[in-house]
Amino acid sequence: MSTPDHISPHPVRENLFRADDLLAILREQQWLSADPSLEQLAFCERAAALLGHFVEDRIGLERLLRLVFTYDAAEILRSTEAHAVLARYAARDVIRHLALLLLEPEPFTSDRFKEVVTHLKETLEVRGRDLFHLIRLALAGRAGEGELDRVILLVDEAAALPFAVPVKTVCTRILEFCAALD
Repeated sequence: MSTPDHISPHPVRENLFRADDLLAILREQQWLSADPSLEQLAFCERAAALLGHFVEDRIGLERLLRLVFTYDAAEILRSTEAHAVLARYAARDVIRHLALLLLEPEPFTSDRFKEVVTHLKETLEVRGRDLFHLIRLALAGRAGEGELDRVILLVDEAAALPFAVPVKTVCTRILEFCAALD
């Protein structure tokens, strides 16, 4: 998979984490209750590769994984951070356009992420932080930096696997977010 233009291909930290670290977190959090399948092991390897460069310790890794495995739009929208992001210029337009783009049931891959961002940039007069913080808030549950883009890229992959808790797809998340917004 290619990496969206806005995601730096050169992370700033050495990756200290491997699939085994993710498996341990998944078990501790009860997101995985049985022996992992080959697909779940592959997910853990990919998640470690995507997220490991952005955290200093295991707690940071768990916090990012939590964004993949838990999502509650109503709770997200109760935060001060959400209100600050949604108060920005054209925030509702971005969310509305994002929702329309994500109604298609295709997996949210790096290429799809790039298409969505390109379309939003071409359609709306919103760029940079004003655009990405909204996408990250709606799909990852937090406004922040590039590590959240990687969380978003793991969501549909995790949703397709039989974890002990169901993972909400990107499409489900944006629909829940829009419903809670109004």
